Amino acid sequence: MPQFEPARSPGGEPVVLLHGQPGDRSDWDAVIACLPGSIDAMALDRPGYGENPCPATTVEDNARWLGERLEREQITDAVLVGHSYGGGVALAAAAMAPERVRGLVLLASVGPGCLTPWDTMLAAPVAGPMISVTAWSLLPWLARRYPDHTANPSWQALAEIHHAHGAVWRSFLFEQRELRHGFERWIAALQQASVPTLVVADSTDKVVPVATARALHEQLPCSRLELVRGGGHQLPRRIPQVIAAAITDFVESLD
Repeated sequence: MPQFEPARSPGGEPVVLLHGQPGDRSDWDAVIACLPGSIDAMALDRPGYGENPCPATTVEDNARWLGERLEREQITDAVLVGHSYGGGVALAAAAMAPERVRGLVLLASVGPGCLTPWDTMLAAPVAGPMISVTAWSLLPWLARRYPDHTANPSWQALAEIHHAHGAVWRSFLFEQRELRHGFERWIAALQQASVPTLVVADSTDKVVPVATARALHEQLPCSRLELVRGGGHQLPRRIPQVIAAAITDFVESLD
């Protein structure tokens, strides 16, 4: 197993990449490979995933963990890039310490109106654990045995899902239930802080509706909405060059 160190491209403007749910820092490998040397990209395993020894925790505690990690890395301000659930963590982190966040990039991010009937079922007391155990115990195992799974971004993402310090299904179930608390208070705080934000979404996303991206754009005062194609929900894995270009353009615009 690799050590718990960030996947990093040293040099330049600090950009921190937060994966979704479930997932790990390898979700960003193809994006990092496309970023220019002017960007210092750091991908982290969030609590409950990959090599992170911490168990899954709340969005707020994810944000606190991130703040502590950035202090340890001596990063005083950064652009936070969050995919899916990681977008919610980025929102909370920026709301709690806006002076430490130069900008936000939200990719297929959770937010207003993101919950679907399927999400409600996954968070249910009995059905949620049953589905989570079945899905996240079997799917990664099956994906690793799928011929040529590395050629298919979706299969590869499934194959690489793990948590070296616990069961992925527990992390997934905890975060599904955490989604019910919503993100209103973080968005309200950011309306006062006015952190520059880029919202990126694909209208074909079947996990987080594009309406959520539009709501984020409407409610965050310093935001820009960019709709892309060909990525569905797995934007970092399916269209890494497009995502890397969007991140680069956004970081350069902050200068």
